[in-house]
Amino acid sequence: MKSAVALLVGAASALTVVEHKPFMRKNMDPIVSPGKYISHMHSFYGSDALTKDLPTTEELQKGCPSGENANDMSVYWAPTLYYVTGPKDNETYTEIYPATFKTYYEQIDRAEIPYPPNLYMIAGNASAKSQADVREDLNMITWWCDGNGPEDRNTRPRAALPRSTCSAHLQAILRFPDCVNPNKLTEYTYAAASPGGRCPANMKRVPSLRFSVRYNTRGVIKNGWKGVPPIKLACGEIGEGYCFHGDFINGWYEDAAKTMLQAKGQTFMEIKGAHGPGKKYSNCKTRDRDPNGGTSDYHESLKMMKMDN
Repeated sequence: MKSAVALLVGAASALTVVEHKPFMRKNMDPIVSPGKYISHMHSFYGSDALTKDLPTTEELQKGCPSGENANDMSVYWAPTLYYVTGPKDNETYTEIYPATFKTYYEQIDRAEIPYPPNLYMIAGNASAKSQADVREDLNMITWWCDGNGPEDRNTRPRAALPRSTCSAHLQAILRFPDCVNPNKLTEYTYAAASPGGRCPANMKRVPSLRFSVRYNTRGVIKNGWKGVPPIKLACGEIGEGYCFHGDFINGWYEDAAKTMLQAKGQTFMEIKGAHGPGKKYSNCKTRDRDPNGGTSDYHESLKMMKMDN
């Protein structure tokens, strides 16, 4: 199995990057549980034209982007990361905000088609409880300390959280499927899962989307940690990172999505379009489009999840 680092090096021939700010934390997942507020907590990035209901690409394009490229009205989300303190029966959950949340679109020179309208995808396994439940060879899921480390990926499961305080940021990466059936968008997979690294006959290759999240753990955990970290994803247990996953709904404007495919034979390309340059944040203010629905409180989210059982 190739390491995530090796995959990254091989994927760098043609790419673009968009940085996003978080605009909402809420107990919903419009892909997995559309129409209901029964999910574990997620942190959302991208177009704010999002509620509990699964949106179309056109609907997302009516929102306000939290990202730096106004041509990208996609929405992205991942499970919220918490610092957990207090006794077991009265724990306090404090969100650890990302220092940066970036979406990398890679291997563009291998793409056959742009992202189709209304495409949505999930990467990772929200139910994963061990390294055996994680397909790092496909989705690249890895946690590590960037900057000066300390680095312990070779002495722990790579999808588990580091056992020592990061000198800089705690980073996670996650890669999405890159093969899509344009006639049935709910069918998608990884090219690497097929013989020869090619998409199945009924599918076309799209740019390879990857999340790169750097969490500011030092801003919240002042004294750091040694051993099992006092950190928990909303979908998992304290000290475990296996359930890290991501969701994506395409909101790219058609002209920019097509322009992206021109990023061939170079390491980076700024994706410009009719809605602006590729490196400028919008002046509009993102907001929760259903402020009275759902919750942003961790404990309340657990109660709402049980109500659906």
